[in-house]
Amino acid sequence: MGSGFLRGDKKHGHPVFSTCFLKYFMDICLLPQRMKLLISKARIICNHSPYHQQVMDIAIENGIITKIAPHIETGIYSLVEADHLHVSIGWMDLFADFADPGYEYRETLFSGIAAAAAGGFTDVVLIPNTQPAVSSKAQVAYLKQKSLGAAVNIHPMGAATRNTDGKELAEMYDMHAGGAVVFGDGIRPIQHPGVMLKALQYVLATQSCLIQLPDDQQLALNGLMNEGVVSTRLGLPGKPALAEELMVARDLELLAYTGSTLHITGISTQKSIDLIQAAKAKGLHITCSATPYHAYFCDEDLVGYDCNLKVNPPLRDRNNMMAIRNAIADGTIDAIASHHLPLHPDEKECEFEYAKYGMTGLETVFPIINQFSHSLERLILQMTIAPRKIAGIVIPEIKENEKACLTLFNPLAEWTIDRSSIRSISHNNPFIGLPAKGRVIGIVNQNQFLRNP
Repeated sequence: MGSGFLRGDKKHGHPVFSTCFLKYFMDICLLPQRMKLLISKARIICNHSPYHQQVMDIAIENGIITKIAPHIETGIYSLVEADHLHVSIGWMDLFADFADPGYEYRETLFSGIAAAAAGGFTDVVLIPNTQPAVSSKAQVAYLKQKSLGAAVNIHPMGAATRNTDGKELAEMYDMHAGGAVVFGDGIRPIQHPGVMLKALQYVLATQSCLIQLPDDQQLALNGLMNEGVVSTRLGLPGKPALAEELMVARDLELLAYTGSTLHITGISTQKSIDLIQAAKAKGLHITCSATPYHAYFCDEDLVGYDCNLKVNPPLRDRNNMMAIRNAIADGTIDAIASHHLPLHPDEKECEFEYAKYGMTGLETVFPIINQFSHSLERLILQMTIAPRKIAGIVIPEIKENEKACLTLFNPLAEWTIDRSSIRSISHNNPFIGLPAKGRVIGIVNQNQFLRNP
C-alpha cells in the first residue's frame, strides 16, 4: 500500500486523521503478505456451511481456508483464540456514508474502512451523497480504485438521479457496468412518483435493486422529531409517521406496477412493517432493513435534546420502537443497516433545530442489535446472507479451499461502549457510554487479519 493511505487533508483547522486513528490504521493494514493464521476453537455460525454450529479450528494461508478440523497443530500459524469465539462469513452493511469525496472533514474512505472493520464488516455499500455525488461511472471508479487492497470491500450505490436531485435519471447502466451494485439517492429519497417509476423500470435492465429511504418531505417539511405527545411537550415541530407510511405505500404500488426490485431501508413504524409484509405475501420483490437506533431509542429519549439522536426517519414512540425490535427478532425485517452518517462537531453541537440529521454506528451495530435478537443464527443471517442477496453480491463460504471472508466475535461479552472503540473520525454516536452485549474480535478478508485491540 502506498503512503497515500496515511495522508489526510485539513478542513476548518481540524486534522482529518488523529494520532490514535493513524496508529490503529497502521496496525491493521501493514500486515505480512503471506498470512498464516489459525483460528482456534471457534463455533461456526453459517447455515450453508457443512460445519454450521460446530466448534472447529480453521487454518488460513495466503487468504485461503486450507483446513477445518476439530484440532490443528499450531506449527507455522499465528494463533487466534478468545473466550466464546464465534466465526461467521463476513458481515455486510447496506447503507453507510464515508463522506468521500467532498466531506473528508467528517470521514474519509480509509477512516470509514477502519470503522467498518472494527464493527465486524467485510463489505459495505456506500450511499452516493458525496460532493460530487456518485451519479456517474467516473465516481464509481473513484471509489473502487481508491479502496483497492483494503480489507473491507467497498460497494458503491449509484445515484438513481443526477446529483441525487430527484429530477432526471442518472447513468445507471454505465454505473452498473463500472461496479455500482445497487441504486438509490441515499439520504435524499426520490419524491416525484414519475421519477421513482422510471428508476424502478430502469433497474430491471441491470437486474439490480433500488434502495429507498421512506420519507415524504412535503408532509414533514419543518419536522424535527416524531410527531406525538413528546414533541408537543418539548415544543418541537413534529414529523408524522404518515410521512413514512405514505411513501412506503406509494412505492409498493409502483413496485407492483413495474415488477421491479425494491429495498426500503430505515423503516420505523408498525404500519410500514405491515405494508411490507402484505406486499411480500403478494409475491412482490420487496425487502426491508432497520437501524439499531430505531430498535434501541424512542422519542422519549429526546427529552434532553441530544442532537446525536436527531435522525431521519425520526425516533418513533415506544410502541413503534418495540415493533421494530420484534420484527428484527422474528425475521420480518430482512437485514440490519447501520445508516452510518458521520458529522462534524459543529454540525451536531448546536441547537437541536440547527443540527443535521444522522449518527455514526458501524462499530456499534452488533453489540446493540444483539440485545434484541432472540436467535443469534437469525441475526447473523440478517447481517450476512440477506444483505448480499439484496445487493446481488456473491456469498462467501466457510469451506476448505475457499477464500477467507470471516468475522470473528464473542456474542456473550458484556461491556460498556467507550469512545476508544470508535474508529470513525466523527463521534456523533449516542451509544457511547451505554451497555452492550457482544463484541467483535476482528475480520479476515483480502488476505488480511484486522483485530480489534
